[in-house]
Amino acid sequence: MKVMTWIIGVFVSMAVSAQTTVTISEPSEKVTISKHIYGHFAEHLGRCIYDGIYVGENSAIPNTDGVRNDIISALKQLDIPNLRWPGGCFADTYHWKDGVGPKKDRPTMVNRWWGGVTEDNSFGTHDFLNLCEQLGAEPYLAANVGSSTVQEFTEYIQYVTHPGKSPMSDWRRENGRDKPWEVSFWGVGNEMWGCGGNMTPEHYADVYRQYATFMTDWSNTDGFFRVASGANVDDYHWTEVMMRDIPKSLIEGVALHSYSFVEWNEKGSAADFDEAQYFSTMQTALKMEELVTKHSAIMDKYDPQNKVALVVDEWGGWYEVEEGTNPGFLYQQNTMRDAMIAGATLNIFNNHAKRVKMANLAQTVNVLQAVILTEGEKMILTPTYHVLKMYKVHQDAILLPVKFESPTYKFNGETLPAVSISASKKESGAVHISLVNIDAQKEHIINLSMEEFGAKKLTGTILTSNNLQDHNTFEAPEKVKIKAFSKMKIKKGQVEISLPPFSVVVLQTE
Repeated sequence: MKVMTWIIGVFVSMAVSAQTTVTISEPSEKVTISKHIYGHFAEHLGRCIYDGIYVGENSAIPNTDGVRNDIISALKQLDIPNLRWPGGCFADTYHWKDGVGPKKDRPTMVNRWWGGVTEDNSFGTHDFLNLCEQLGAEPYLAANVGSSTVQEFTEYIQYVTHPGKSPMSDWRRENGRDKPWEVSFWGVGNEMWGCGGNMTPEHYADVYRQYATFMTDWSNTDGFFRVASGANVDDYHWTEVMMRDIPKSLIEGVALHSYSFVEWNEKGSAADFDEAQYFSTMQTALKMEELVTKHSAIMDKYDPQNKVALVVDEWGGWYEVEEGTNPGFLYQQNTMRDAMIAGATLNIFNNHAKRVKMANLAQTVNVLQAVILTEGEKMILTPTYHVLKMYKVHQDAILLPVKFESPTYKFNGETLPAVSISASKKESGAVHISLVNIDAQKEHIINLSMEEFGAKKLTGTILTSNNLQDHNTFEAPEKVKIKAFSKMKIKKGQVEISLPPFSVVVLQTE
């Protein structure tokens, strides 16, 4: 096994300290960082769909079949691999037949989970799946189990995917779509421990087995990727039951949900926060490393062949809503703190790519840690958007294992690892290294040896700002944006890299 050693000397505030050796090795086992780790999530929640993604065919805002053209363009630049819809909690109250057929004939429904608003079902299955085709993204349908039936579920699958003649595929054709859509990813319910039905894991495992059995044939010749509703944060018993009680022939993925916050009952402002609140948020964000490690260990016990994926299909920052907005709409600003969450979390997923094969940031537009915010005809890209754009170079690349000891970020007697790193190699041979410094105060200097890679050139991009609270607004949409990274000194094959406080850097060898 070839070992590439990168010597990284870590200094704090330009004062020399003990060196840390980072080794990046050619992997003994080839692990691909699945592009699906970079998935997104669009729930019928607040202004994510209506007045966000979808403005209607008669809107003055430029659109294609009611979907904003500027949002389509922005999401295409992220190369988003999959998009999860329609929930979330909404999924287990949604009846898909209400959202197909002539829009004037569709019944309304009350979205009781999120604000109690009445929806007209004008954005339904055709709209969503056609959007995915425009984006080049694979649909991830979270189907109703909590308030539905096996028949409704299987008819949905038939409507969407069946190429031949059947009652549901004939109805699809009547509604204007001859060819079926390609839909592999199916969530069998959502948060069944909570809004999906407050079930015990043992009960849900039996319900899941029933639904999964009727989704396809004996050997899943449809190639469906069936995802079981998974654990809430550190409920390891839930994962144990899913892996123990569900036959491997009936399951391809187990979900996990975990959010980052200050305190669950006192989430604080999204943009007006102090360092103590920032530190607490990063504590919950970095706990993802422990969660993924421990859930993966349980999965390893029951699935040593690594056939079942860990699917973190809800993650991101969660704060109080912006003042004057509907509390049920979960609309929040997006600052450099969110960029830190995104960069550090994606590094964790990359480094656990053997088991983590899919993830979905919550959410796409105007909700929680959104990549896009809208106000009327205006649209802004958030710091989180820019991190996702920088990190897309890792999609479907080969994971390069990284070993190092991080310097510490210290606050009020507590510590966190300040630096996280992940690395990957493209088929072209180009190596990408993503580095995050979450330290709110201190710069960290990194010395990197390029010789083992035979690299002639090292380029990079950076996302940082003057203050942790900095964010883009409709009046100043480019306050936080990606810039070329120049804080590198190259001498005799050695590179000294300065990582500013709360910064994300992605490097590329050439």
